[in-house]
Amino acid sequence: METFADKIISFNYLLEFNGDLPKDIGIMNPFRENPSIMSTSSAFYKKYYNDNYTRHMILGINPGRFGAGLTGIPFTDPKRLISNCGIDYVGNLAHEPSSVYVYEVINEFGGEEEFYRKFYINSVCPLGFTSGKKGKEVNYNYYDSKELTDSVFTFILESIKNQIAFGINTEICYCLGTGKNEKFLIDINNQFGFFKKIIGLEHPRYIMQYKSKNKETYISKYLNAFSLAK
Repeated sequence: METFADKIISFNYLLEFNGDLPKDIGIMNPFRENPSIMSTSSAFYKKYYNDNYTRHMILGINPGRFGAGLTGIPFTDPKRLISNCGIDYVGNLAHEPSSVYVYEVINEFGGEEEFYRKFYINSVCPLGFTSGKKGKEVNYNYYDSKELTDSVFTFILESIKNQIAFGINTEICYCLGTGKNEKFLIDINNQFGFFKKIIGLEHPRYIMQYKSKNKETYISKYLNAFSLAK
């Protein structure tokens, strides 16, 4: 019988977007771009998801260059992968503020094993985007242009459906990003009925960049929201 980890690993292995992208927008698919990421991320999922428990889904926006773009694991940068998860990583030991915040929440929740036993994290769009030319690229969000949103719309829908089939509890979905990301997820959820309820939380990047002095307040907000997951 396939475990939750097996399903995630298979999903990542097959993950590919074949549609057309707007001019000067590139796609990040770490599982295709760096062969070592598949084995690194698989080790993570085998460690924390090698079972058949149901979990609640947490959806960010799309992967960034210095977190999932390097590790294949949403909101887990190389430094946290080594120090918090105890998994080897070979490559650029990048630092992503969003990952720092998420692992502070995880620590307050009770640690990695307890958190990942209950939650599965990915993104509304499981592949990331960049804007600009090589060497001068910046992260780009799926909602930053209508053209890009329209291009990836079906890909997003199919990705969410496929991940729910892992064994996701659809009573509550947590959305990281209370602006455009939450609005988009609510809109498609109203159309397709993926989840009974969506709870929006401020995005970790926003908290770390603009609200770091109030970080503990936001951590408490996250923990209170997560306490609703049965």
